[in-house]
Parts: sequence; structure tokens; C-alpha cells
Amino acid sequence: MALTHSTLSLLLLLLLQAFIPLSAVVVGVRRQKGVHHRRRPSLEANQTSCNLFEGSWVRDDSYPLYESSACPFIDPEFDCQLFGRPDSDYLKFKWKPINCDLPRFDGVGFLEKMRGKTIMFVGDSLGRNQWQSLICMLYSSSAGAKPAPPATQIIKGDPLSTFKFLDYGVSLSFYRAPYLVDIDTIQGKRILRLDDISANANSWRGADVLSFNSGHWWSHKGALQGWDYMKDGPSYYADMDRLVAFQRGLTTWSNWVDANVDRSTTSVFFQSISPTHYNTNEWSDPVSKNCYGETIPAYPDQMRVVLGVIKSMRNPVNLLDITTLSELRKDGHPSIYSGDLNPSQKANPDRSADCSHWCLPGLPDTWNQLFSTYLS
Repeated sequence: MALTHSTLSLLLLLLLQAFIPLSAVVVGVRRQKGVHHRRRPSLEANQTSCNLFEGSWVRDDSYPLYESSACPFIDPEFDCQLFGRPDSDYLKFKWKPINCDLPRFDGVGFLEKMRGKTIMFVGDSLGRNQWQSLICMLYSSSAGAKPAPPATQIIKGDPLSTFKFLDYGVSLSFYRAPYLVDIDTIQGKRILRLDDISANANSWRGADVLSFNSGHWWSHKGALQGWDYMKDGPSYYADMDRLVAFQRGLTTWSNWVDANVDRSTTSVFFQSISPTHYNTNEWSDPVSKNCYGETIPAYPDQMRVVLGVIKSMRNPVNLLDITTLSELRKDGHPSIYSGDLNPSQKANPDRSADCSHWCLPGLPDTWNQLFSTYLS
């Protein structure tokens, strides 16, 4: 059973029954014959006086927060300007909550607050997308406050990569674990352990801030499938309902957090599913068969609303609900402007455009502004 974006989003909301209430209604829905606002009663967002996830995208020519040419740490697949994207208006939008303003990012202040601490992103390549965004936001801010670039160190590995701001003792790590739970190899076969997370989780202990994401890889089949068999307790499966598998794996994750993370010393986040834009039925006036050629945000007629309330966890984690605000940004994907594509692939955007990841600078910078606001 293949998982659609809508199904994955709904499943995530139903599964994580321990997060504090958050709504994520986006307003400012624009149609050709007028402006329509759609909203539901909002619930106060974690540590803020307004719901940071309810609002609209507005143009701001003071953006982006940094230039890709000034951040040499961006992977080629995210560096859209370097690899030929001809437009730049997509860089000029900021997220505007309805009843408040999202604080502009203060990189030096963030580094000072996090002095001596470790921040770790855990999950799939969308987590890496956000990790590199935060590196660039901090690097550009701290470089501007000094006559010379900040002292840094990067250690790349698999599954763990770490970027250090040496002057502050701050470590930003990314741990690749698309399913969060463990994968064992037995007699040459990859076994996805729905009931075990201990091998991966050993690397997460000791972090001061943990931010998790998962979702997209659970739907992959064929060559993109990351396992040969699933194991749940004593039973092995050649396959099972992917929704059930996702639920069991995510439950293993939540049980580990409850049992092993001291919330008085460690901040824990789970980031909602990042949307893709392969289906042009989701917005009006498409210019191609997917996100290729899209240069402005979408304002679809029907808003997907995140209604999740997570009640089962003993110690609730923070939900960074970026799904709806990201869904509007059909213009923010690498499309064909990725260093991972060869010329023949770039000539065939209907099949090759990346409408899953995000350009840097770009949308993940807003995720990190929200992330930073929660940590402040």
C-alpha cells in the first residue's frame, strides 16, 4: 500500500497522541476573484503568546537571511542558485503569523544561548536539509559580527555528521535514521526492526536538544525501499500495511523518549511531515506537471489542517508543525536546479524534478526561525 502525503500527514497526527495542542491553520487564501480567509479557533502554541503556525507568506525584500555563495557547507542537491535556478523571488518571502510577528533570527544570540551545548537532528534527508540551513544561518550571522569568519569544524560521516562552532562550544549534528528504528543485517538481508531503536538511540544520548523527523521513507518501494524484511517481536514480514508499520515504529520511538530522555535537561522536538509538490491538482494555474517552473507560493482552495493532539506520552515533546505553512511553498523546491542531476535529467523535468527537498537559502530557514523561537 503506497502512502500519499495526505495519508501520511493524517497518520502522523493520529499516532503522536502525546503532543500538547497545536493548530496549524494557514490563512490568506488567495483566489482570482478576491481574498478569502479560512481559519479555525486557534490554540496557544507551546511557549508563545500566539499560534506561530497560523498565518501567510508575505514578500520581504530584506530576505534571504544569507546568500548561498557565503555558505560553503550546502550540499549540491540544495544549492539551487549555484546550479542555475534563474529566478530569485522565492527567496523574498517571510512567514507572518496572524496575531504576532515571528522574531527575526539572531544567530549570535542563538550561539550564546546554546554555548557549550549539542543540538542533534535525527531523521531523513529533510532533517539534513534543516541541519544545513541552521549551519548557514549561524555561520552568516557570526561571520558578520567579527572581522574574520568564525572558527568551525565539520566532521562528515554516516550516519553521524557534526558541525562545530568552536568559539562557542556549540555542536550541530545530523544523525541519519530515516525510519528512526534500527535496521539489522542478517544473512545479507536488511531487517527493519519495528520494535527496537537501541542501536540508533545510543548515539542520541547526551544531546541537549533533539529534533526528530520521519515519514517519507515508510512509503518507498522497489529500488528506494530501505529494507528487505520487517521484524516485530518474534515475527518477520516480507511486507505489511505501511501505515501499521509506521505506527509501530513511531510507538517504539515514543516509548524510548519517555523512558530515556530527561526533559528537565533535554529539549525534544518532533517535526511534522514536510510536504511534496508532485501533484499539480493541489494548486491553481500550474505551469508544468510538478514543481518545475513554480516561482511563487501556492494558495490552494482547501487548507490541510493539522489537528493532532498527542496524549499518550508521559513527557510531551514539542511539535514543530511545519506541514501547512510548507505546503504553500510549491516554489521552494530544487526542481531541476540540483547538483545531483546530469544534463539529460535536467532536460526532462517531468521525470527528474526534485519536489521533495528544499532550496537553501529557503523554506528550512523558516523552520529554524520557529525552532529558535521555541528554544528562546
